Amino acid sequence: MAAPPQKIPFDSFVLEAIVREFEPFIGGKVQGIRQPNDFDIAISLYAGGKEAMLLLSCHPIFFRAHFITRRPANQPQPPQFVNALRARIEGGRLVSTRQIPGERLVELQFVSFKAEEEGVAPKEHLHSLIAELMGKHSNLILVDEKAKVVAAAKWVGASKSSRPILSGGAYVLPPVLSGPPKRSKFLTELLESGGRMEPLFPVISPGHGAYPVRVSPLGLPEHPRESVSIALEQHYQQAIPAHEADSLRHSLLAQLDRVILARETALSDLRQAEAASKKAGQWQRWGELILAYGASLPEGAATLQAWDYDGTELLIKLDPELDFKGNANAQFEKAKKAKARVGLVHDQIERLSTELGSVQVLRETIASAERLDRLQELRDEARKRRWLTEQRLPTAVKEDRPYAGHRIRELAGPGGYTILYGENSESNDYLTMRVAKPNDWWLHIRGGTSAHVIIQTRNQPDKVQRETLQYAAKIAVLNSPSKHAGYVPVDYTLKKYVRKPKGAAKGAALYTHEKTLHVES
Repeated sequence: MAAPPQKIPFDSFVLEAIVREFEPFIGGKVQGIRQPNDFDIAISLYAGGKEAMLLLSCHPIFFRAHFITRRPANQPQPPQFVNALRARIEGGRLVSTRQIPGERLVELQFVSFKAEEEGVAPKEHLHSLIAELMGKHSNLILVDEKAKVVAAAKWVGASKSSRPILSGGAYVLPPVLSGPPKRSKFLTELLESGGRMEPLFPVISPGHGAYPVRVSPLGLPEHPRESVSIALEQHYQQAIPAHEADSLRHSLLAQLDRVILARETALSDLRQAEAASKKAGQWQRWGELILAYGASLPEGAATLQAWDYDGTELLIKLDPELDFKGNANAQFEKAKKAKARVGLVHDQIERLSTELGSVQVLRETIASAERLDRLQELRDEARKRRWLTEQRLPTAVKEDRPYAGHRIRELAGPGGYTILYGENSESNDYLTMRVAKPNDWWLHIRGGTSAHVIIQTRNQPDKVQRETLQYAAKIAVLNSPSKHAGYVPVDYTLKKYVRKPKGAAKGAALYTHEKTLHVES
């Protein structure tokens, strides 16, 4: 016996069984057409005193055709495709169905009568709705009686395929249908294991799929259903939410892993700064010792041999360019800055540690969640905490070279903010003067050369946390000649307070209302 497959496919044999279920509705009237999403079309057919809802889907994973028992909702704004279907086949009748033998392609022909001019008898119009159910290339295409494409769920340009699907173009069959009829691997294995193609015996196999005949010869569980359509509908009612839940869970975990890594990196940097701040007392003593012993130092001395208050011998490095008072003041300044940072660093460590714990708890909750609605609640919670990076909607025209070809880099910063910086002076100019919005944060090294850095605030600069500002400030330092200079001052202000002097060199800027961060490089 062959190893049980993980999934039962929607193959040509399934489609053949569905086409048989179409037969009672040949001659039926098209009562209405709905398009609940970009991939699915639901056609209401009425025949023999019964109404049925036919679903055709060109979803790249869940492509299918079958009757459904639940009437789907319409989109708020009807897409062009459903409008074209309503204009041409709604109110008409289904007159025939045809499947290409052994293939996942079915053609439904509709006849409608439309008056072309007022006072003229309605004329018969014939249209075909062709469902190509072929994985990621699936499509739904409306064709007129001259085999010209009228509308499609997916337009395919000539640059993307040797078989374009364009309005007014001639419809031709997919080239993969040029060979003899094919049998799916699943059906082949089923028949080799003792299965039978006749009689039809619709079943659903939980976790595997639905099929028109028994699948128990392959070792799969099965439960009989009244029709192939009912079996398929019940299967996809479970499979699609499960797939969406898996996709959402994977996306959330990936984004939260990046947040956790960013918090862990920030905490590591802060703990290093905390360790450095503990040297404030040492630097203070060294400054005092330099003042005490310095008067006897020769000019340009690089070291000072002294004895600490407890009698310990010390060798203190000096800057030969400074006199002993200048060297002492340098030690006092380092001690002063270290003391000033102690409280701030401690508060940041406490805040980030708490937040890191919260992110990790949420990650564990998401990893164990199964239901789609629960995952959506957790996504909303993560979004509210600003732990998710919002995806930009694609623009109608995609630039081959973003930012007009300027060398501007994008980074995803803490809190879900996008951070931009220029890689040269020309890019800095373009970023500051053309890209940045008035209420975006603008950062630059004080009194030196560096990249211009922008935090896109979505017009809410007050909501940007200090962690994000520190992250952006570090980018400015890393993209400057001062990246190995110890603690580097970085100014930040709103873009509306930045201007470029007339006639100034590229990358030059003047700014006001600034505040300063100190970054350890």
